[in-house]
Amino acid sequence: MRIVLGIEYDGHGFSGWQWQVDLRTVQDCLELALSKVSNEKVRVFTAGRTDTGVHALEQVVHFDTEAVRDERAWIMGVNSYLPDDVRVIWMKEALDGFHARYSAIARYYRYRIINRKMKSALHRKQMTWFYYPLDVEKMQAAANSLIGEHDFSSFRAQGCQSKSPMRFMHYIRVGRLGDEVFIDIIANAFVHHMVRNIAGVLMAIGSGKKPATWTEELLSVKDRKQGGVTAASDGLYLAGIYYPEKFGVPRHPLFKELPDGVKRFDDYNDKNES
Repeated sequence: MRIVLGIEYDGHGFSGWQWQVDLRTVQDCLELALSKVSNEKVRVFTAGRTDTGVHALEQVVHFDTEAVRDERAWIMGVNSYLPDDVRVIWMKEALDGFHARYSAIARYYRYRIINRKMKSALHRKQMTWFYYPLDVEKMQAAANSLIGEHDFSSFRAQGCQSKSPMRFMHYIRVGRLGDEVFIDIIANAFVHHMVRNIAGVLMAIGSGKKPATWTEELLSVKDRKQGGVTAASDGLYLAGIYYPEKFGVPRHPLFKELPDGVKRFDDYNDKNES
């Protein structure tokens, strides 16, 4: 049986998602808890790995098991063995052909910034602090240049292992709620540090240090060395994974808030597969 789980976690206390020797990781904690409930060794496969300090509103994983357990056991039972900074929030049996990583056709990230003169006592590890006032309209104008298919070499880490820097960005929105500025980004996939590098560029533009045309220039030069500072991991959240309807995988409520014109991820996927 293949089981699909939706999980959330506070990434502050973890050395990223992927298992590493002698380091605390989300994967290690989750596999240990699942193994206890199923009474067998379990290996999970994830929709996307997150780095040290990165959070998840909804990460999606799957695992194969011989064990037969009901929904309560897979959710409540596993959560009883998990630390307080990780939780299973839903589960379902996978339909034929489903794979947490390879079946995903879009990934949603949110970057959160506390934009005021003083640091936050309550959100010091959940949001990135930025002192200078940010012009969200200017940031949005600059961000619009990133929509569509591009070579994101200027926005990927030097050690990125992806074979190609080409990615298709479906949607990017910059908004403000009081002292919080957020950047929502949806793409078919992301190169290493892509969201944090985009956030760093947009903050430089929003604070007036760079012109709004800088994003276009960076896409053209294809050089990470000219791409500015990588934003901190504290404010980065994996917000949700989008799968084709045929798999029946729950979608995070944030997907429901999107404008109708950007909900055609399936259309893009069908076009590329053909």
